[in-house]
Amino acid sequence: MNASSFKQNVPADQPDTLIYLDHCATTRPCPAAIDAMREALCTNWGNPSSLHCMGTAAQHLLQQARMTLLQTLGYENEKPENLIFTAGGTEADHLALFGTTYAKAQHLHGGKIIISDSEHAAVEQAAQALETMGIEVVRIPTRGGVFDMDAYQKALTPHVFLVSCMLVNNETGAVNDIAAIAAAARRVRSDVTIHTDAVQGYQKFPFRLSKLGADLITLSAHKIHGPKGVGALYVSPAVCKSKRLRCIITGGGQEHDMRSGTENMPGIAGFAAAAAWGDKQLREHLKKLHMLRDHLLHRLQTDLALSEIQCNYPQSALCAPHILSITLPHIKSNTALNFLSARGICVSGGSACSSNHPQISRTLLHFGLDRNAADSTLRISFSPENTIDQLDRFADALREAVTTLIRFS
Repeated sequence: MNASSFKQNVPADQPDTLIYLDHCATTRPCPAAIDAMREALCTNWGNPSSLHCMGTAAQHLLQQARMTLLQTLGYENEKPENLIFTAGGTEADHLALFGTTYAKAQHLHGGKIIISDSEHAAVEQAAQALETMGIEVVRIPTRGGVFDMDAYQKALTPHVFLVSCMLVNNETGAVNDIAAIAAAARRVRSDVTIHTDAVQGYQKFPFRLSKLGADLITLSAHKIHGPKGVGALYVSPAVCKSKRLRCIITGGGQEHDMRSGTENMPGIAGFAAAAAWGDKQLREHLKKLHMLRDHLLHRLQTDLALSEIQCNYPQSALCAPHILSITLPHIKSNTALNFLSARGICVSGGSACSSNHPQISRTLLHFGLDRNAADSTLRISFSPENTIDQLDRFADALREAVTTLIRFS
């Protein structure tokens, strides 16, 4: 796939040569997703809960989408109730944390949960809310987003009923070994629930349900060239059978009584279409992402003008190929962002989900960067639609930014 696979829809005040390198924030919907959404909006627009023919057709589309997503996760014996559609990754994370806690409500004396200290704000702030309810939350230290397994082993006790750790860190691309995290917890307590936010890992880092070891998995459509406003939570058969998850939105009993509210059928249809499209080309896409990342790293390491740029990725851990974190010499990230944006280049200074409330990145501070360095860091995130030419133009613009802006620092 190349950049011409998508029709360019660039805002009027942006140049025609837009270079979009912020795919961790969101992705352009692929043609398959757009076609599926159009069909659900214009033709198959019934309510899946209705009993007439339009409702039946919508219900069929809903179940088909559910099974499509399960198949991309490595479907084996899963049933439709093993996937719950939500309004996005944040809601899926909240369903995982609050829903697991509510299910344990009668047995929570002394109960605690474990998360990493570099989780997405959706998990971190949900954990903070649980703390106000009397739940003990243990935060395991990370370095560059990588879970400290030694500290984790020491924190595990029979009182831990939930462990949540992201699969791929959304700032550094570090990949956590969820299978090892799950196995360690289950040696201490067999019915512990393991949750992973796989929003940045799904279709960026290959995994299958049978190998991952997680009971609950958060997914988001708009990170895989699907629409915004729709996500999903995978729920393992073991959790379903033991009723270790309760709904947090009550009402009409949709989504197998786990998430009330009429389903967003255009969004769900687009999600499933994007997932099927990406899964079909997963090997090709991953190969392209590795090639793009390696090329940009080579430019940064061999271009003398860019030699002071620091690349932030843990040397001892696996990294997803679509994320590269770099720290500029003495240039605030917002200044660099504005400089690049004026030249039609879109990157991020951190997680876009929290850009309206800027804070120094916990992940980068835990990586050993001081506050000034963390505040001078950019996140570049690729998609298979990017090209080598775009990365070369980005590197040239970055060289211009470094040589120009450092004089004013």
